Amino acid sequence: MDRRKLLKRLDSAWREFKESYAGLPDGQLLEPGVTGAWSVRDILAHVTTWEEEALKHLPLILKGAQPPRYSVVYGGIDAFNARMTALKRSLSLSEVLKQLDETHRRLVRYIENAPEDEFEKRFRRRLRLDTYSHYPKHAEAICKWRTERAAGKEAEK
Repeated sequence: MDRRKLLKRLDSAWREFKESYAGLPDGQLLEPGVTGAWSVRDILAHVTTWEEEALKHLPLILKGAQPPRYSVVYGGIDAFNARMTALKRSLSLSEVLKQLDETHRRLVRYIENAPEDEFEKRFRRRLRLDTYSHYPKHAEAICKWRTERAAGKEAEK
């Protein structure tokens, strides 16, 4: 897959992710229960974490190195996610939103400038797992929560 196709796939999934929470007031972005105890804000911080991981590990992959395994370093992906969620819990909503947009811009710039002839299988796989196949899972959860929330509000009337 060439750079243009990668960027197009990334952009499409990103826009759908952003649309999943578009228009929600701040209070709803902070409501727990979207995915487990996570709020939309927590999901946004989580997505940012995985884009940060892509930015950290894609250069290693391009150099032929193997990124460390989450099971060895953190005790698994769930433990890593829990640790990062705890670390970002103190961030305000505005800080989370700012980080989300800045990190995504950095990731897009990185892909735009990375040597395309080195977009080998491991590079594309890492990018896919951390980004455009990751966003839809959370977008679906947010959309489902919004639908259920709206149905609950309607039933209260």
